[in-house]
Amino acid sequence: MGLLVVDAIETSFGDLSRSAAALLLTLHYHGPMTATELAMIAGITQPTAVRVVDGLIRRGLVVREGRSGRRAPLALTREGSESTNALQAARLDAMERLLATLPKAERVRFERSLDRLLASATRSRAFARTTCRLCDHGLCSGPLCPIGTRASELEHVAGAKGEPHADRT
Repeated sequence: MGLLVVDAIETSFGDLSRSAAALLLTLHYHGPMTATELAMIAGITQPTAVRVVDGLIRRGLVVREGRSGRRAPLALTREGSESTNALQAARLDAMERLLATLPKAERVRFERSLDRLLASATRSRAFARTTCRLCDHGLCSGPLCPIGTRASELEHVAGAKGEPHADRT
């Protein structure tokens, strides 16, 4: 099942690499951020993020928004936003095609089971950000997001115990 999902999603990337798609979608959902911040969310090294960002800039999808000291925030261009919207639509369509054979009742049960699996795998906010790097946060946010909800629960428990939130981002 995992390979079916990965293949369907990566096909929806078109000529973008997995890293490029992750960086574009992260900028789309989280707004301007640096290559270092993008690398942390995408789960790639900072040099890889810089190389991928440079390619996205050459394609006209990303722009540097000035510089404040060593900080150089990156943002989507109009073309980058259009490309990201098309990418997200293609991803959702790919997943819909995979799930279309399930009758409604089975699909609801599958989605509930998947939510439980995702929540149980969540160990921290950093894990949540990295895992959700390709998610449509307009469709899956707040209490609808099993990963984000679990990360918040873990932070609440850690806070109640007086533990620091070392990986909060």
